[in-house]
Amino acid sequence: MKKYEGLFILNTAGREEGVKEAIDKISNEITAAGGRVETVQKMDKRAFARVADRRHSSGFYVNVIFESQPGAVAQLRQKFALSEEVFRVLISNAAPAVPEAKTA
Repeated sequence: MKKYEGLFILNTAGREEGVKEAIDKISNEITAAGGRVETVQKMDKRAFARVADRRHSSGFYVNVIFESQPGAVAQLRQKFALSEEVFRVLISNAAPAVPEAKTA
């Protein structure tokens, strides 16, 4: 299994209270595909620098670090592209953990 980092921009147009449910759905999709969620980092709602559509001028950002088989990532991208809760998603290989330097 490889470690991946997924940056999700949630579609929160008109419904701020649905963020927790959307994060739970994302975690459930990852585990249903055979993956394991390590951490979920909720970020703030941010305005987009370039607004392509007036209905979507901002989004709630969530960073998810998870482990999965490489073949399952393409299927996850397709599922999230069809999801109404997810506005955009970027899944990339997670950076390896940097060991802490020892001080003398």
